[in-house]
Amino acid sequence: MRTLDWIVLALTLLSIVSYGVYKGRGSRSLKGYLLADRKMRWYTVALSIMATQASAITFTSTPGQAYVDGMRFVQFYFGLPIAMVILSITAVPIFHKLGVYTAYEYLEHRFDLKTRTLTGIIFLIQRGLAVGITIYAPSLVLSVMLGWDIRLTSTLIGGIIIIYTTWGGVKAVNWTDFQQMLIILFGMTTAFVMAIVLLPKGIGFVDALHVAGGMGKLNVIDFSFDLENRYNFWSGLIGGMFVALAYFGTDQSQVQRYLTGASVTQSRLGLLFNGLAKVPMQFFILLIGAMVFVFFQFERPPLFFNPVEVDKIRHSAYAEQYQMIEQRYAQVAEQKSVAAREYIEAKNQNNESVVRELQARLVTASREAEILRSEGINVLKANDPAVDPNDTNYIFLTFVMKYLPIGVVGLLFACIFAASMSSTSGELSALATCSVVDIYKRHIRKSSDEKHYLWVSRVSMALWGVYAIVFAQYASRLGSLIEAVNILGSLFYGTMLAIFLIAFYLKWIGGTATFWAAFAGEVVVLNCYFFTGIPWLWYNVIGCGVVVGIAIILQLFVRTKAGESLPT
Repeated sequence: MRTLDWIVLALTLLSIVSYGVYKGRGSRSLKGYLLADRKMRWYTVALSIMATQASAITFTSTPGQAYVDGMRFVQFYFGLPIAMVILSITAVPIFHKLGVYTAYEYLEHRFDLKTRTLTGIIFLIQRGLAVGITIYAPSLVLSVMLGWDIRLTSTLIGGIIIIYTTWGGVKAVNWTDFQQMLIILFGMTTAFVMAIVLLPKGIGFVDALHVAGGMGKLNVIDFSFDLENRYNFWSGLIGGMFVALAYFGTDQSQVQRYLTGASVTQSRLGLLFNGLAKVPMQFFILLIGAMVFVFFQFERPPLFFNPVEVDKIRHSAYAEQYQMIEQRYAQVAEQKSVAAREYIEAKNQNNESVVRELQARLVTASREAEILRSEGINVLKANDPAVDPNDTNYIFLTFVMKYLPIGVVGLLFACIFAASMSSTSGELSALATCSVVDIYKRHIRKSSDEKHYLWVSRVSMALWGVYAIVFAQYASRLGSLIEAVNILGSLFYGTMLAIFLIAFYLKWIGGTATFWAAFAGEVVVLNCYFFTGIPWLWYNVIGCGVVVGIAIILQLFVRTKAGESLPT
């Protein structure tokens, strides 16, 4: 990066931290620190919810996902609007009426302490792992950008987040999320415009869409029902709805966002706005990836996008072998460029027979390029068996660093850091809230003054931040981060969702049946992950169905413990 880029990045980060510290001042009570005194308006709630989801993973990995696999990943979000409506009708009024700090407090009201504690622990496990991934993504950016060790960069990013989050609590989190979301939207719009502007002279946006569509990157909707297909309309509508219900209805990192709403109406509006805006936003980010893909049909892409690994191979005994593959790759890239130009010309002339022929040439050249990439990766593995063969997370970063003009690079990196800070700060706040309210205050020190619990909340938030920094240093081999973070959540969300569905709708099922059914459901989901090829979106449906089914059976056919009565 050049001087102007560093200035843009530094000023943006400084403004975020300063704004968070300023807005978080005055949080002197537990309610103020953890729930912002429940005074947030709907637009702050909405943008905070969106910013907490839109981690740096979204902006480093999602465009790369579209580059590699097309835009079909957007189908994952098709069930989200339905989930927002359901939660607005059910969960929001219940949580507000009870005045809870966490979603898991409600479970003790409905079931018992052990069910509340189990669900809280499940949340702490899965969200604790996920927060490490959200710090890893921007740490990776800075590591590649500066050539620094990932341990140093993850400590730097995590430390910045800890400062304003620990200082101001959820009030600081919500207001900085609001600011960060605006930065993110501006930055990604700039990236989209630049991806089109940088296309060769005479090739416009419509031409780029023709190339992306002809090469299968605009595969937005697939109506085929196939359990082996990870992303299609049905897995997104059904599995995605279950993910969204679990995420927004049971995950404290999201529940806490709308618990800060000034009223039921404000919280509902925040959720519904998110439901309306999320799908278009993800579509737009994936479209950026598709445009970057088109850009690299005319500009030769690197054989492998991870510059650190490429630098290693160039200084190894395999350097000459790798260089020979690069030369062949360059020839194929030139063939792709020529075929793409001819394809666009034929498309504009509506010459369908020629279009089909040129499309076939383009696809063939693309396949040859992928074969050469595989050969190159095999050489990288021969040089270093521990190398990560997945370079998806580096594709968009390569485009930003090598091709965007001065100033814009700094803006895009600021956008990525803002996304990381918003999601990570929200997760740290939620982890601290659950740790203090559901575990510490309920099991360890049940009676103390407000000042003590506020101090414990600050310490807990800082400790979770340290934990996230440490975990981030071991997240390098998870492949596409946007998939990794969602797969991780899906291992637990089905179980958590089932517990809340039983609580809301099956009033005759008690805590003991639900508690043991949750254990059984989690075992089934983990078996699906380790021993089957079932796509991860269905884990949520399977886990939820198993828990509900077993809870019903246990409640009907197994005697409850002595002294426990069936709920009315």
